[in-house]
Amino acid sequence: MNPQDLFCPNSTCPATGQAAQGNLWIHDRSRGRYRCTVCRRTFTVRTGTPLAAKQTAPEIISRVVALVSHGCPISAIEAAFALDRRTVRRWVTAAGQHAERIHHHLVLQPRDTQHVQADAVRVKLQGSIVWMALAVVATTHLWLGGVVRPNRNLALITALLTLIQRSTMAITRLLLVTDGLRHYRLAAQRVFRQPQRRGQRGRPRLRRWPGLVLVQVVKMSQRNVWRPWSRTLLATGKRIAWVLQRTPCSHVASTAGIERLNATFRERCAPLGRRTRHLARQVATIHTQMYLVGTVYNFCTVHRSLQVTPAMAAGITEYPWSVHDLLAYRIPPPRWQPPCRRGRPSKALQALVKRWCC
Repeated sequence: MNPQDLFCPNSTCPATGQAAQGNLWIHDRSRGRYRCTVCRRTFTVRTGTPLAAKQTAPEIISRVVALVSHGCPISAIEAAFALDRRTVRRWVTAAGQHAERIHHHLVLQPRDTQHVQADAVRVKLQGSIVWMALAVVATTHLWLGGVVRPNRNLALITALLTLIQRSTMAITRLLLVTDGLRHYRLAAQRVFRQPQRRGQRGRPRLRRWPGLVLVQVVKMSQRNVWRPWSRTLLATGKRIAWVLQRTPCSHVASTAGIERLNATFRERCAPLGRRTRHLARQVATIHTQMYLVGTVYNFCTVHRSLQVTPAMAAGITEYPWSVHDLLAYRIPPPRWQPPCRRGRPSKALQALVKRWCC
């Protein structure tokens, strides 16, 4: 038990999220509890994870979540492990929400993505149809995120491109390859913009990213043979050739990477099967399972062509994670902010601000 590698999970504590600060002590060695000397609260290593406050062994929970994230239906897990399906659904929901927080904390950070492919998948629910839009980096096969909406409209595409914009640096070039849906051009013109400041008062003008190249791959029928051809938007043909020459492992503008990822999601998420008896009832179920499958794909699945996981290829992690490592990962809360009060702050508050906010 080494308390120096941990941090206080209490969001109201001034020392929250800060490790190796000397504020943690061992409270109960037999139960694995620690105490923070600042807020006087105790916690365990599992606090803030889906494994906290569970009577079942963490190995069984990790095994069940791993099976669900690889396409195993809940009814089969119920028969194999003698568990109640409501318990399994609670574990999967908590794991999906935890995976979404990990994705926003580690993946949605500005980086040089270079070549991104996007597409939407039609998902059949019990009594309705929804659309799930996904995006992937063609060079590292890193899944950038997904959005689930009832309709395949401008709102769906705008939300997806917003995730791509959050994970891409504006100063780098970006080749965005999509299908022939007409909403991509308008959404790209609205999302990929940055303020152009000229030292004047008022709101600055928004300018489109100079390195953005949008290519749409459209399938056309010629003599009953479907052949793809690309049309260029927001750039010229010479610009696309220049970007493709400088993009490693992706010298052709195509949607092969995102189509392969769509097949992976349909294989590993039981409700996404084209002909399945395990349809979901709510959109929230598809949303949580999408982030669970996507996060396991990013951090735990070794890609055959890369010989590493997509997270390792993107420089996020140094080794492939297991599902237990994913569930046991503790996300640090935001840093403590001193309370805003009228008048002069007390000396005790000034000491806390000087110690933990500087």
